[in-house]
Amino acid sequence: MLARFLRFAYLFQFLTGTLLGTWGAMNLAADWGGWALALVLLGGVGWILVWQALGIGWTMWRARVHGAGWLNAVWGEFVAAVQVFALRQPWVTRNPGLLLPTKPPAPGQAALPVLLVHGFICNHRLWDKVAPALRQAGHPVLAVDLEPLFTSIDDYAPLIEHAGQQLRQQTGAHQVVLVGHSMGGLVLRAWLRTYGANHVARLITLGTPHQGTQTPQWVSTPNGQQMAWHSPWLAQLAASETPAKRQLMRLAYTQHDNVVFPQQAQLLDGAPVTVFQGMGHVQMCLDDSVIRWLLQQARDANQ
Repeated sequence: MLARFLRFAYLFQFLTGTLLGTWGAMNLAADWGGWALALVLLGGVGWILVWQALGIGWTMWRARVHGAGWLNAVWGEFVAAVQVFALRQPWVTRNPGLLLPTKPPAPGQAALPVLLVHGFICNHRLWDKVAPALRQAGHPVLAVDLEPLFTSIDDYAPLIEHAGQQLRQQTGAHQVVLVGHSMGGLVLRAWLRTYGANHVARLITLGTPHQGTQTPQWVSTPNGQQMAWHSPWLAQLAASETPAKRQLMRLAYTQHDNVVFPQQAQLLDGAPVTVFQGMGHVQMCLDDSVIRWLLQQARDANQ
C-alpha cells in the first residue's frame, strides 16, 4: 500500500516537474536543440528534490534544530530521505520474510534473532542498511510491514505477535531482540502491554516519541493522534509498564531529530538512554555510529 502511494506521489511530482522543464525548454532554451530534452528531465527530477529539500528544511525549523551539528543533520536527513522515500520504499512488491545470517556469530557468542519494526509511513526497506549489518554479525532478521497505514497503534500488536512466533519457530530461539524506529518503538511497547515480556531479550527504540511529539498532525489518523505530545494513550501505556519491563528497554534519540521533539524529553523512567548528535530522524537508521550501537545492544542482550 505504501509503495503504491509513494510511486503515485513521485510520478505526480515528476510529471509536474517535466511540465516546468518543458516550459523552460520552449521559452528559455529554444536554441539548445537536443539539450533542451535534458532540461525537461532535469525539471522532473529536480522538482522531486526541491520538494524533499523544502520538507526537510521546514521540519528542521519547526523542530527548532540548532547548535553544533545542525548543518550536518540537515544535509544528512535530506540524503537519507531521498534514499529511503524515493529510492527504496516505493520499489517493493513483497516482504522477503526471514533473512538468515550471512556469517556465523563470533566464537563463544550466540546471536539472537532480531525483529525490526519501522515507523509511521514507512515499510521494511527502511532497514536496508541495518538488516545486512545484523546478518553479518550472525543474527537472523525479520522486518515487518505495518499495515494498514492509518490505524490505532494497538491494532499492530497481533502482527508483532505473529512475527515474533514465526521468528522463534524458524530459528529455535526462546527469546528475540526487538528494534523499533519512531512509531515502531511504540508499537513494540503496545505489543508488550498485551502479550508480555517472556520472549523478549531486549527492546531497542530509535527516535521514538515516548512522550509524544509536537509535530503538527495534519491528518487526524488514530496513530497520529496517539503520538501527539503527552497524549492520553501514551500516559496509559506508560502506566502499564513495570520496572522489570523498563529494564529490558534501551532508548536512543538524536538531539537534531526533525520529527520527534522536544528531543530531550523522549525518556522513560528506568530505561537507559543513549544520545546521538548531528543527524535527523530517518538518518538514524542509516548512520554507522547508530548501527554500531545497535549491534552492541543486540550482542549484550544475550548475556
